Amino acid sequence: MKYDLVVIGAGIQGAGVAQAAAAAGYSVLVVEKTAPAAGTSSKSSKLIHGGLRYLESAQFGLVHESLHERALLLRLAPELVKLKPLHIPVYEDSTRSPLTIRAGLSLYAFLAGLTKDSLFRQLPKAQWSDLAGLRQDNLKAVFRYYEAQTDDAALTRSVLQSAVLLGADLMMPAQFISAERNGQCCKVEIETGNKHESVSCRVLVNCAGPWVQDVLAKVSPALPTPGIELVQGSHLLLPPLLDQYFYLEAPSDKRAVFVLPWEGQLLVGTTEKVHQGLPEKAVCSNEEREYLLATLRHYFSDLAIPEGQVETFAGLRVLPKSEKQAFSRPREVMFAVDDEAHPRVLSVMGGKLTTYRATAEQALQRLMPSLPTKERRADTALVSLLPVH
Repeated sequence: MKYDLVVIGAGIQGAGVAQAAAAAGYSVLVVEKTAPAAGTSSKSSKLIHGGLRYLESAQFGLVHESLHERALLLRLAPELVKLKPLHIPVYEDSTRSPLTIRAGLSLYAFLAGLTKDSLFRQLPKAQWSDLAGLRQDNLKAVFRYYEAQTDDAALTRSVLQSAVLLGADLMMPAQFISAERNGQCCKVEIETGNKHESVSCRVLVNCAGPWVQDVLAKVSPALPTPGIELVQGSHLLLPPLLDQYFYLEAPSDKRAVFVLPWEGQLLVGTTEKVHQGLPEKAVCSNEEREYLLATLRHYFSDLAIPEGQVETFAGLRVLPKSEKQAFSRPREVMFAVDDEAHPRVLSVMGGKLTTYRATAEQALQRLMPSLPTKERRADTALVSLLPVH
């Protein structure tokens, strides 16, 4: 069997690339070893957001793109992506003053196009007591702005379903065994159960997330290893102790921590810790658990947290290798191709849940020199996304 593209991995990036390629008229095969969103794509903070904190590191392009994609997803996937009010409390000892927060939210609204979804307000003092349980001593200001929330795994399944409806094929569960590239194509070996299959493709797209280097190691002739690092983000899932949404500053290291009602539970996250070892061994450490609980208790000191009902999960971000703290590293997606002029293998690394559609369009542009002209079937900016039941 011959395809234009074979995509390894059915996380959000793989699903997005498959949808974009199928919409553009190409023949696509997605190879997934377990299930859609089995890795990082089901272990995020569940937000479709612009990334307010990225303004501090001057990632204006990323924030603008993310806010554009957020607006699109609110329109294309109203059952899966819903706007929620987030609250930012500012205290006497907060790193950022009310003026700084106001300036940041103003820039955020501007980058979003000053739409109604991007508007924010400073809550009058009389309304602070409505924020049930929030510590009031030394509180200087509270801001309310809006972000969108989703079920990340459900969104991934929806995008993958859209790709299949547009003509993509799916092998799942299926194991990618190897690929051999030459000037004309890639020959790909796949195992499904007890069956061995060989397919060829014009380009192989590596969307294996934390397993991106494992896939590259199975490609011959060998390709350079990208300079990346896996950074763990852990979250807690607690009983529904709060019904309002908060964006907080961790007292110990001043990082951003979200406290969000989600699917009948309270989600608290995230952390950033360099991960060593196999991606599948990522688990929330006791240190991360205590860090997140300490942040929650700092702001909600009267909250009764039942010790036996603290669930955890951990996902791995793919970030550029750097001496900088993970918090300060750029979050733009990284692309690596074997040959810029005639790419046969493209690795898609990192990126954000929110910008998967824009990432997929960029990936296709990188592959154009190796793809024929086809008649477009659809535009992903116009394709509705429905829950998969």
